[in-house]
Amino acid sequence: MPTPHEILKQYWKFNQFREKQSDIIDAILGGQDTLALLPTGGGKSICYQVPGLVMEGVCLVISPLIALMEDQINQLKSRGISAVAIHSGMSARQIDIALDNSIYGTTKFLYVSPERLKTSLFQTRFTKMKINLVAIDEAHCISEWGYDFRPSYLTIAELRKLQPTVPFLALTATATTSVVEDIQEQLLFRSKNVIQKSFERSNLTYNVALTNNKLNRIEASLRKNEGSGIIYCGTRRKVKELYHHINAKQIAVDYYHAGLTYEDRKRKQARWTTNEVDLIVATNAFGMGIDKPDVRYVLHHDIPASLEAYFQEAGRAGRDGQPAVANLFYETDDINRLKEQVELKYPPLETIKRIYNALGNHLQLAYGSGKGETYPIDLALFADKYSQPLMLVYNALKFLERCEFIELSENYKVPSQIKMTTTHQELYNYQVKDPVLNTVIQFILRTEMGVFENYQTIYETKISAKINLPVQTIVDKLTLLNSLKLIDYIPRSELPLITYVTERLTDQNLSISPRYYQNRKDVAYKKLEAMIYFLTAEKCKSQLLLEYFGETDTQPCGHCSYCIRSTDEIKSIRKAILSKSREIQNKQEKVEMAQLIAALSDYTEREILENLRWLAEHHDIIVDQLNKSFVLN
Repeated sequence: MPTPHEILKQYWKFNQFREKQSDIIDAILGGQDTLALLPTGGGKSICYQVPGLVMEGVCLVISPLIALMEDQINQLKSRGISAVAIHSGMSARQIDIALDNSIYGTTKFLYVSPERLKTSLFQTRFTKMKINLVAIDEAHCISEWGYDFRPSYLTIAELRKLQPTVPFLALTATATTSVVEDIQEQLLFRSKNVIQKSFERSNLTYNVALTNNKLNRIEASLRKNEGSGIIYCGTRRKVKELYHHINAKQIAVDYYHAGLTYEDRKRKQARWTTNEVDLIVATNAFGMGIDKPDVRYVLHHDIPASLEAYFQEAGRAGRDGQPAVANLFYETDDINRLKEQVELKYPPLETIKRIYNALGNHLQLAYGSGKGETYPIDLALFADKYSQPLMLVYNALKFLERCEFIELSENYKVPSQIKMTTTHQELYNYQVKDPVLNTVIQFILRTEMGVFENYQTIYETKISAKINLPVQTIVDKLTLLNSLKLIDYIPRSELPLITYVTERLTDQNLSISPRYYQNRKDVAYKKLEAMIYFLTAEKCKSQLLLEYFGETDTQPCGHCSYCIRSTDEIKSIRKAILSKSREIQNKQEKVEMAQLIAALSDYTEREILENLRWLAEHHDIIVDQLNKSFVLN
């Protein structure tokens, strides 16, 4: 057997592991069930990929996100490692071939969604696989106390009955103390074993600012910070608005959200990753699976729904260990909007049931049918057809997904797939009759190795550019071969996908537990309260994060927004500003900033202006609209 270090060097070109990675890998190779708790950027995937390659057999990876599966598979394939995924965007034949290759082929990593584990097809094939490890990504989803609980995760432990000697590796970047305990209990760990890296990021400065003008603060932050950065917004609309605002300032910027086409998302991600543009404005759909070490700053225009989400997003800065900053700007009304969003996220149960019934009618699906079937859906068209607000429809469908009646893959745009289902000779017989068809097939055979054995991703636009044929001609030729059953051609889909996990149920059989509904809503409010406390508490922001994740023996970081403004020097400046301002205001109506700066010659203009801004944000002074004068509050 190769050693872990040999595997690391061969496939990743690294000479040594990061902190805790080696400990986790050794535990797995020793057959121990392990919970790996590594913050964002800690290198969780290597912790199962290296032992999966060291040991003989297949590593089963359970992941809730199709986009994350595809990202991991693309990275493995780029290193010459065989990996496949099974998810709701695949045909029955694709799934069948992927499972067979995991038993009889060369597949080393099999990625599946937790919902897939319950199917009889998967369980039958699973018993025939030589599994060396079960890796559970985003393991916090197994806990009811977690911020993204998924009931299907509770079925993972059933795999132990089918292959009882295989070790489990649970991985997560964000878990509180109660969630850590819950993960191990729910996965039936044979003995408790947590390997944890501290959540402390000493190179990352967390700044939180209450402001009356977020745009001004963001612009000031962009002028101050150099290098690669991300600005997170809560909605696609806000992403576009902020992008246009920043672009008008002659700043090289791009934007990203899940509503873009597959090609656009890949192109924009590549532009930012390769530093063609330094800044990208995005929803939280951006960043998953992206390992860009030199991000110097992350800005938040909107408040994330939980500290777990904030920690992951802010943590994408400074992964190279060099100084980086995370700035979160919020206004008083933002907290009220966050509370409203929790209510919007949980529509009344009767509304959710009504949307479910409308969905079945829209898809013309008979009661008792549809289980395992996938349908593209235009959500805006669906909402308009039934005279429902789009956001209400979306949130109702997301709740139905959490209840595991359906899957909604709205963030996943499926590129075209192709597999040759005939022999080389029979295919050649058609090629010689049609020169255009021959050109298309020859190019695919030359560029897509293994297309006779597995489904391969193709991009008709790229083929068009290479062989100088219209895209529609290529699609027509492939569609013709598909109709003749010489190939299996699955054209790309740009629409969200709905997959029925169960058959379509009648109103009487659609059972949603009021207790479960209220439990999820209560958890959402607790996460909201923790987020608000983080924003408003007069304490070191790094300490607040560490304490939330169970680390109690902590020290102030010394450089976050709270620590900076609570030093004796800062207090001294503010005391001098307020004292001199009172003196000036006793003689005149307003305090002119230029006048104050001239009067406080012991301090620089920058120091005075920064502290005036802080005093204004904390309502100690009221600044006029021209930002040239103020009065004491």
